[in-house]
Amino acid sequence: MVGLTEAYRYCERLARSHYENFPVASLLIPRGMRKHIYAIYAFCRHVDDLGDEAEGDREARLLALALWEEELERCYAGRPSQPIMVALAETIREFRIPKEPFQKLIEANRLDQRKGRYRTYEELLHYCDHSANPVGRLFLHLFGYQDEERLALADKTCTALQLTNFWQDIALDLGKGRIYIPQEDLARFGYSEEELEHHLVNESFRRLMEFELSRTRALFDQGLRLVRLVDGRLKVAIELFSRGGLAILKKIEEADYDVFRRRPRLSKAEKLGLLLRALLRPNAHGN
Repeated sequence: MVGLTEAYRYCERLARSHYENFPVASLLIPRGMRKHIYAIYAFCRHVDDLGDEAEGDREARLLALALWEEELERCYAGRPSQPIMVALAETIREFRIPKEPFQKLIEANRLDQRKGRYRTYEELLHYCDHSANPVGRLFLHLFGYQDEERLALADKTCTALQLTNFWQDIALDLGKGRIYIPQEDLARFGYSEEELEHHLVNESFRRLMEFELSRTRALFDQGLRLVRLVDGRLKVAIELFSRGGLAILKKIEEADYDVFRRRPRLSKAEKLGLLLRALLRPNAHGN
C-alpha cells in the first residue's frame, strides 16, 4: 500500500493537473488544510472521470463506478489501497466526515449513465443534490461546520454553481446525449429538442434561458447568506465562487443567450478582479 505522504502528493498532482484555478484557490486555503482539500478534490475528479471518460460502453462505466464504491467501503473500513483512498481515509478520520456525500457523488455519475433528460425542475434539483451539494457539505465539514442551517445554505450555492455549469455547457452536454434543461421548461417556452440540437437561438430560447438564469441567480443570492455565518478564508472562498457564478450568468446575458457560438467563460483578468473583490468584500459582512 502506498504511504500516506505519497498518497497526499498524488492527490495534489491530480488536482493541479486538472483544475486551472487551484493555484488561486490555494491562496484561500490554510496551508495545513490544503492536503485535505486535494484529497477530496481527487476523489471528485476520479469519480467524474469514471462517469465521463472511462473506456468502454455504459455498462463498463457503471462497473467502474461500482468498483470505486467498493473502494470507498474499504476506505471507511480502514483498509484503503488506492492512493486517493489512502489519503482520503486519513482526512475522513481527522474530520469525522460521513460517508453519504461520497456515495451521492458516485450515484450522480450513475444517473448520468442512465438518464439523459430531466422531466421537471424538481428532478434536476435531485440530480444537483447528488452531483454538487455533497462538495459544499464536505468543505464545510473540513472547516468544522455541521449544522443544518449552514449545510442548507451551502446547498443553495452548490446547486446554483451546477446549474450555471449546465447553462454554459449546453452544447457540450448535447454532444454527450444529455439535456439538463427540464423538459417542462422547453414545453413552457415553446422550444423543441430539435431546435436545441440545431443550436437555434430564437426568441423562445432567449426567454427560456432568461427564466433559467433568473432561478439560478436567486439561488446564488440565497446561498450568499452563508458568508455571514462562517469565519476566515472560507468567507472569501464562498464569496469568490458565488460571484464567479453570477459573472458567468452575466456573460450569458451579454451574449444574448447564445451559448452555442462560444462558451461563456471568465478571462484571467476577470477572475483576478473577482478574487480581489472577494478578499475585500467579506470584511463588510462581519462574522
